[in-house]
Amino acid sequence: MKKHKVLVLSDHALSTSGVGTQTRHLINGLLEKGTWSFRQFGAAMKHASYETIMVNPDFIIKPIDGFGDRNLLRMTLATEKPDLILIFTDPRFFIWLFEMEDEIHQVCPIVWWHVWDNRPAPVFNGPMYEATDLINCHSYMTYEIVKEMFPEKTNFIPHTLPPTIFYPLPDQTVRNYKSQLIGHNRLDHFVGFWVNRNARRKRPSDVIWAWKIFLDRLQENHGHKKATLLMHTDPHDQEGPNLVDVVKLFGVEDNVIFSSDRVDFDKMNILHNISDFCINISHAEGFGLSTLEAMQCGKPIVAVKTGGLTRQVVDHRNGSENGIALPVEFKSLVGSQMVPYIFEDYVSAETTGNGIMKLYEMGPEERKKVGMRARSYVMSEFNHQKMIDEWDRTLNDVIRNWKNKKRWSVTTL
Repeated sequence: MKKHKVLVLSDHALSTSGVGTQTRHLINGLLEKGTWSFRQFGAAMKHASYETIMVNPDFIIKPIDGFGDRNLLRMTLATEKPDLILIFTDPRFFIWLFEMEDEIHQVCPIVWWHVWDNRPAPVFNGPMYEATDLINCHSYMTYEIVKEMFPEKTNFIPHTLPPTIFYPLPDQTVRNYKSQLIGHNRLDHFVGFWVNRNARRKRPSDVIWAWKIFLDRLQENHGHKKATLLMHTDPHDQEGPNLVDVVKLFGVEDNVIFSSDRVDFDKMNILHNISDFCINISHAEGFGLSTLEAMQCGKPIVAVKTGGLTRQVVDHRNGSENGIALPVEFKSLVGSQMVPYIFEDYVSAETTGNGIMKLYEMGPEERKKVGMRARSYVMSEFNHQKMIDEWDRTLNDVIRNWKNKKRWSVTTL
């Protein structure tokens, strides 16, 4: 049986980035169908090695700096003759590709794994949407925005996680890991978990500010500060503030721990399990994988209702909350020459601190009920096999429709 060959342009599928790990999950899931074969240009700023990696005969990765260029793509189209091209990341990295879509369309269709953080609808993306044959959106907000313009080729297929990677651990196992990782003296601490790059849009300093507000209220209302914020990030990342100094500014050195080492899925699953909740108050968040991971581990989340976070923290079926849904209190219309306009959504540190306190005062039993309800929601609405099946269906459809299209030919008389 002939397998469909897909050329993938995205973050290196063996990397730890959100785009990289989601690429890996999708490819691994589709490979199990037995009808697909993948060639990837694995993008990164720099690689330790540029040797081609054969994960298996149907999954081959060529590491490259950036996301490629016209000449590399032309050569690959000629030699590999893929059945489709799948691109996945910020569209600004693929302007060059859309500019040569007429050349690509002589060989195969273009599929875009797409997310857009917020409204207003990006009309300026119109030429790129026009050039794409299938747009699969992994946030519902993106789907709503794009389907208004291109309903015939737009689908909602959310990010998901394999059920064997993130899951609840037994209580005693969690207790043992908690003692090992953050100290026996913190066994009775209320633990918050923040997992993001230390970058401005993720608002790391505001998270620490909100944590300070919560700690002060905890002391005032309950007479102690038995709470620890675990921040899995590089506090000295050049894209963000010096978080060590921010912690000192607020005087919360005893209540914040940094975890800066890159870890595998098993370790990340443990970190979610030893935490009582996961928080994300980014002012722009297309999806937000860390909160989905936490929910799949049976943990409630504290998240602002923006972008892809909205459909996580609020159960769209009945409006209930999978933790604490924070309101957008202030919007700012920002932009650049390439992205003329987009909203940034903000919630205050005060409201965030109050939200954390509300979750704390639920008590451990109620938090566990909310967390397990969140897990049930994820297993239904962010079901991994359902995601793989939908990708399989839509990719097969676009290939079949592409082959059935009438082609114009020119005959010289």
